[in-house]
Amino acid sequence: MSLTDAIIALCIVALLCLAIYVDAILPRRKGETRLRVSLRRRHKADSLIFFGLLIILLWNNITHHGPQLTTNLLVVLSFLVFWLFWLRRPTLLMKNRGLFYAGVWIDYSRIQTMNLSEDGILVMQLEQRRLLIAVQQLDDLERIYNTLIEAG
Repeated sequence: MSLTDAIIALCIVALLCLAIYVDAILPRRKGETRLRVSLRRRHKADSLIFFGLLIILLWNNITHHGPQLTTNLLVVLSFLVFWLFWLRRPTLLMKNRGLFYAGVWIDYSRIQTMNLSEDGILVMQLEQRRLLIAVQQLDDLERIYNTLIEAG
């Protein structure tokens, strides 16, 4: 196995660990999930560029008759990237004492203010950070508000 194959395999393992953590472990952490809200995707252009570069690498490896292991690893990595960044939806998980946003736990007591922007983005101000929560459906904003009122 070459260094390139080892790096690609390491990327595959890292993406699989991320997928398992986000889809299987997060919903079970910190108690039962009271509300699960689908969010809008961000960074579509970045993920498209990354996926395109992987396809170019795959095509280059195939046309230059590169190692079969590298081709297989690039196919698996391309599939994972496509699945994680294009098929899977980012979610907001609301629990009894806090919420998971982008894989990070935020306790409700840390939320200082909440505002709603004109384009339907919920802005939560924390101590030193501002969360921009862009829901996919505007009806979810009311569900988030009701869940926060019930929890508080």
